[in-house]
Parts: sequence; C-alpha cells; structure tokens
Amino acid sequence: MLKARSSRHFYSKSITAVVFLAAASFSINVEAQSDRLAKSFAEITKRIEPAVVSIETKGKTQQVSTRPPTPGSGSEGNDVMDFLRRQMQQKPVRAVGSGFIVEKAGYIVTNAHVVEEASRITVKLDSGEEYTAKVIGTDEQTDLAVLKIDAPKDLPFVRFGDSDKAEVGDWVLAIGSPFGLAKTVTAGIISQKQRETPFGSAFQRFIQTDAAINRGNSGGPLVNIDGEVIGVNSQIATSTGDYNGIGFALPSKVTESVLNQIIKNGKVRRGYLGAYLDSVKVEFAKVYGLKDAKGAIITDVRDPDSPAAIAGLKVGDIVTEFNGQQVESAQDLIGKIASTPPDQMVSISFMRENGDKLDAKSASIKLRERPTNRTARDDEDGERRVLPVDGVKGDPKPFGLTVSELSPILVEKYKLGTQKGLVVKEINPASFIADVKDSLGGEALGEGDLIQRINRVSVTDLKAFNEMVSKLKIGDPVVLHIISYNPRSANQETKIVQFTVR
Repeated sequence: MLKARSSRHFYSKSITAVVFLAAASFSINVEAQSDRLAKSFAEITKRIEPAVVSIETKGKTQQVSTRPPTPGSGSEGNDVMDFLRRQMQQKPVRAVGSGFIVEKAGYIVTNAHVVEEASRITVKLDSGEEYTAKVIGTDEQTDLAVLKIDAPKDLPFVRFGDSDKAEVGDWVLAIGSPFGLAKTVTAGIISQKQRETPFGSAFQRFIQTDAAINRGNSGGPLVNIDGEVIGVNSQIATSTGDYNGIGFALPSKVTESVLNQIIKNGKVRRGYLGAYLDSVKVEFAKVYGLKDAKGAIITDVRDPDSPAAIAGLKVGDIVTEFNGQQVESAQDLIGKIASTPPDQMVSISFMRENGDKLDAKSASIKLRERPTNRTARDDEDGERRVLPVDGVKGDPKPFGLTVSELSPILVEKYKLGTQKGLVVKEINPASFIADVKDSLGGEALGEGDLIQRINRVSVTDLKAFNEMVSKLKIGDPVVLHIISYNPRSANQETKIVQFTVR
C-alpha cells in the first residue's frame, strides 16, 4: 500500500514537472523570438533611417497691404483690427512631412499634399544637413510627388520590396517625422490590403496598418521585416486628427510605376476610355444570366468624342475582356486601361443586351490620355458603388419607395427632359432601401431619381412597376437603371443600383 501511494505520488510529481518544464520552455522560446524581433527592428531602422528625410514647406501667401492705420482717421479701432488681421495673414504657412531617398543622385518620394502650394521646400537629411528641393513632378491620382536635391555626394537610398507579396499579419515599421519629431519609428502589422478609403482615387488601394502614423508621417516609408519599402504612408482614419490605430500606405508597386514615369516624363500618363463603370455583382449576374459575377458595366458615356463613344460602346454593355485578359471588376478594368499608354490600340470584348439574350461583341479602341484635372470619381470609376443592404420587412410600399408617373411639373422640377420612367418622390427611412449607399457613402437613391428599368424590364407606369415588384421575394436580386440629376454638375447621370430584397 505504501508503495502504491508512493508510486501515485511520484507519478503526480512527474506530470507537474513535465508541465512546468514545458511552460518554462515555451516562455524561453517566446522571449527568444521577441529578442530576435527586437534586434530585427533595430537592424532595419539602422539600415533605412539614413535615407528617410524630414520635409518642411513654406506655403505661398497672398500679398496684402502692410500700411498701418492712419491716426485721426476716426476709425482707428477698426483699422487696427484690420491691420492685425492682415499681418496675421502675411505669416508664411509652414508644414512638415516626411519622405525617403530612392536614388543616390537625390531623388525623393513623398506625398503630393505635403508639398502642395509650397513656395519653398527644405529637406533635412538624417545627418542634419539641409537642402532646398525642387519638385520634379506630382501625380494627383496617387497623391505622390518626386523631389530632387543636389548634394555634393552620393546619398543613402532605400530599396523597394514587392507589395503584392506582403500579407495580412506581416510586421511593418513606419518611419518619419510626426509633429516634426524627426527619425521616429513605430511598429505594427499589416491589417488589410487593397483597402479603399472615402477620399481615395481609383489608383489608391492602400495597405492598412496599425503602426502608429500621425500628422507629419505623410510621405514616409512603410518598411517590411526585410528592410524593403513596401508603401508610402499617406492617410489616417481618425476622429481626433491623430493616431487611432488605422493608417494607410500606398503600395510600392504603384509608387515605383509613378516614380519612374515622373523621372522620365515629368508626369504620369495613363490610358483613358471615357466611360463610367460599375462592377458586376452577384445580383446583376443572376438577373442577366451570367455564369460569374465578373466584368464591368458601362453606366454612362457622356463625352461624344471619348474613345468609348467613338467605338460605339453603350450604356448597359458588359465588358468582359481587355486585350484578351479577363475583366474581374470595374476597378480591374480601370487598372488595365490606366496602365496602357495613351494613343495605343486595344481590343475590348463585351456583352450587349438584345431582347432576352446577350450578344457577344468586340471593338478596337484607341485610348486617349487620362485627364489630370479631375478626380478619378469623375470619370471611369465614377459610378462604382458599395451597397450594404439591411432593412425592414413588410413595407407596404415597394422597397419603401413612393414613386410617381411623370407629369410636366415633375419633368421641369427634376430636369428630366424627354426621359421616361417613374420618379422617386419619397423614401421610407425605415426601409432597407434607405440604407443602400453609393461609393461616397451617400444615398444610392434619392428624391427626383428616375427609375427606368427593373431587372431588364422597362417601367413607365405604376401598374408595370407594381407588377414587377410583386413578383419579387426575400433574397431575390434587383438591378435598377436610374437617371439622376446632379445639381453640382447640372447634368443627368445614369446609375445602376444593385441589391438583394430583404
């Protein structure tokens, strides 16, 4: 009995010892890994920091009179206040940012908004030396700028990594001058890739990171664990104006392309089709009998002299291939067009609605150069929409919409001209349709919008509209063809709204 008890007691101690040893081993392993990671961060910083620069800009100011008030004018009080205001206006607007050297000859990459409207740009090197920089070129679509400083020696420079190979969860460092505090290093991970932001263009699909990025970090590098630059820190999502754990960096693949073009040509030239696009989503694919939710829908062709118009492309055409390559989405097509040099001939395959079927067609198109004095949302990708849908069942009105047949008064009120369809007069705020948003975060549907088609069926009267809607049930896809008057541009815009009935 004593042996048995002793044996059991020994066995229990053995298990405890094994567990303790395993825990100790795990702790040692974690500490060793942490040590290696810390050393890696230190090594990366030593390698990259000499090529990171601080940028200070002096903004252009409007010339105003500096003559002081004349004593005895009878309004010295007001004159003094006006004089003080003018004196304050004359103070140069200064801003700070970051950048990094990409060639030993002194070429520097930063954000365009860092040097925008600057009358003087001063670059401070890691060594403390300061140089006046000139702008070689900027690209408003990616918010990138290339600067040049003339130093009497070769300068340290960074190397780009392949941002496409970066993965969510990878460690990254952000280096720059937040709040003017030069040589600041923060660490984090890649939170997401290909992230769109409300103010981003069609060519800004960011690497999202939780590495601390603050004001002044703009233009600085986002560096991977191999010491390669995989992004340019560009934006932050914040409720306070400062770090909230969400930062965005433009991928190095895009940055390198822009850099090379600016150094070579002084600007970026992109191909341009001249059509508004929307992506084929699941609902559209179901309604139109497409095998996959792939392709780009042409929602408008406004310029009669655009390549799209000249080639005969029409609203509703579904682009499926570009130069023999499959088109995945509107964004994919935009990227393919933009990466093609202007004035080059390209081939496009598309599907065109013909009654209850889709005809396969193709066209050869000579691209133009993409305009640079407009944002990307004003052209090719202008009608891309993110449409989260959630809502209330059993609304007595179709989709929660109050619609009306056209009358002369409504035609005049909503600038509808000779268009046909049903006018949206009211949207029930409790219905799911009220939550459908466009790509800018606004309402996809609004008062005065003209519904022309539902699921490929034209609707010009309430009877047809109600009959069509009555056949739909929860879970059915819906595609609406809409004409909308935009008071800002004083133009009619065509839209395609896709959602699922809920």
